[in-house]
Amino acid sequence: MAEKLLVKKDITSFSLDELKEYITGTGEKAFRAVQVYEWIHKKLVYSFDEMSNIPKSLRERLCNECFIESVRIAGKQVSKDGTAKFLMELPDGNKVESVLMKYRHGNSVCISTQAGCRMGCRFCASTVGGLIRNLAPSEMLGQVYCIQRATGERVSNVILMGIGEPLDNYDNVIRFIKMLSGSSGINISQRNITLSTCGLVENLIKLAGEGLAITVAVSLHAPYDSLRQKIMPVARKYSISGIMDACRYYIEKTGRRITFEYSIMDGINDGEENAIKLARLLKGLNCHVNLIPLNPVNGRMGSRPGTAGIQQFKLMLEKKHINVTIRREMGSDIDAACGQLRNKDKGGKLHESICEK
Repeated sequence: MAEKLLVKKDITSFSLDELKEYITGTGEKAFRAVQVYEWIHKKLVYSFDEMSNIPKSLRERLCNECFIESVRIAGKQVSKDGTAKFLMELPDGNKVESVLMKYRHGNSVCISTQAGCRMGCRFCASTVGGLIRNLAPSEMLGQVYCIQRATGERVSNVILMGIGEPLDNYDNVIRFIKMLSGSSGINISQRNITLSTCGLVENLIKLAGEGLAITVAVSLHAPYDSLRQKIMPVARKYSISGIMDACRYYIEKTGRRITFEYSIMDGINDGEENAIKLARLLKGLNCHVNLIPLNPVNGRMGSRPGTAGIQQFKLMLEKKHINVTIRREMGSDIDAACGQLRNKDKGGKLHESICEK
């Protein structure tokens, strides 16, 4: 009979309690699990050999049964504004992208949550290849850890707005957020974590019960259903009224303000009529509108309005007492801005596994 192939455990995705259960199962004391966890999630080591206070026998067992590294940096581009886009290679060869943005208040990293995306937003570069698979918690953590190691600088803000729909990978994303913000890891405040979603109603309602202090950003992009359905195929399943009910529930349950993202497109969802409808939709809601001037993507829907048109749209919302800002554009020259994430090899060929919500 052929010997059964040992499949190594993804130890980086273990919660601390799961790691304690595993370590004590080997005959070691529970405090060893705390040490191992901190080596992985606080000291960000690459291998078990670096765990200098762990007995050699345990390190050897961990090496034989588990693995730490789940992501590696396969490429990097730096924008003229300092924004850096990292091509991350996953263990199975799929690739996703992460973006580092430097601000005076600290470093922000935008990560991917899926290899591919099935939301199909027509203005977004990264919907081209469809959904390949969900990312494990270790693969999401690995994007943050790789960038922190590479720069030698602390990451203080994390944005789940890269490739994929976070609420379509619900369980792994929730585990990632809890591990990222845990005191035994790099301990990023949940208030500094933003999750962007197309508005998967049932999971948005579920998220309200998780007891998290994160910021939720809903990709709205239109003030009424028929227009939103033209822009976002997922809108055929989730109506705006359903999304708004879920948002009201989320705000009431958590006490947290919701952000509505609105990618503004010339002649499609801009102009006075849409501004008035959007203001009416959001009236009385504890929310903020983030206007996103559409970033150029060849072969995708829409073009950017002129600066005057964007400013006028903002002014019309403000006159209706809607809190609104225009998103600062970063990294568009390296296709790292909102809606642009995908990867091309040196010959310009699109990797089909690279998609974005």
